Amino acid sequence: MLQCTGGKSPNQADESLGESKTLKDMMDKFMLEHAPTVSTKTQTSYSASLKHLLPYFGDSKLSAITPKMLYEYKVLRKNQGAKPASINRELAMMSKAFNLAMKEWEWVENNPMSKVPKEKEDNERDRWLTEDEEKRLLDNSPSWLKDIIVFDLNTGLRMGELLSLQWNRVNLFRKTIVIQESKNGKPRTTPLTQKAADILTERSKIRNIKNDLVFTSTVGTRIDGDNLRRAFKKALKKAGIEDFHFHDLRHTFATRLAQNGVDIYTISKLLGHKDIRMTQRYAHHCPESLRVGIQALEICHNSVIIKENQIMANA
Repeated sequence: MLQCTGGKSPNQADESLGESKTLKDMMDKFMLEHAPTVSTKTQTSYSASLKHLLPYFGDSKLSAITPKMLYEYKVLRKNQGAKPASINRELAMMSKAFNLAMKEWEWVENNPMSKVPKEKEDNERDRWLTEDEEKRLLDNSPSWLKDIIVFDLNTGLRMGELLSLQWNRVNLFRKTIVIQESKNGKPRTTPLTQKAADILTERSKIRNIKNDLVFTSTVGTRIDGDNLRRAFKKALKKAGIEDFHFHDLRHTFATRLAQNGVDIYTISKLLGHKDIRMTQRYAHHCPESLRVGIQALEICHNSVIIKENQIMANA
């Protein structure tokens, strides 16, 4: 028996319900049901994206959001000074929500984001710390920041991974740490250099009783990312180092590995890259590994010549 739905069948009622939904309705449901299933870092990214998406699209009906409207949003964000990566991140969240609204909630029939190309991102930044710059930076950093810098130069962790590192993920005996909340969604075990292990050994002697975090503020609380960036920027200025960001410590770690002959596959694993193509940016720093490949080819070529000469000599 059909339930009373104001003269409409249940399917028609569901359809009209979906058509009445706004982007804010969709995002509220998205944050309530989907956001808890992702990492804390991704949830933070979602919240940051909503600060820009909701003022522009919030009251718009889902059926009224078109590729043209999305394009105009991109133009607005560019004029506001947003970077391509930020715009892509915001629209990727919106696209994910639309996919759920289309495939699982049956609120819409299509995803308007499917017709909107991503902004081209310049991810080929090639800036790393020289040995002289490293010395100057450390000389101009307070002790708590110095530990973080040296540790990151020896592990290549992302800022979020470093600040969320807990003692229960540290094994000083085996000299390893486990990154539980990595960007690719999968935990990874990272071996430690002796220098990185020494930092953890010293910090273990003064562990904070308020929480299990390895790196904490001077009052024992979690270090805020923005505060860390400000302190890092201040140290850079005192050291006279320009065009360098905290994330470039990670680039420095990878670049130094490549310059010392470590293969791209190993670097990719140490960085926690999901796709080795993300690591290819460091390939030009690996001339020695390329030379090994050429030498192997030469050995193969020479062995063929030797065999041919032996055959001719025995003929």
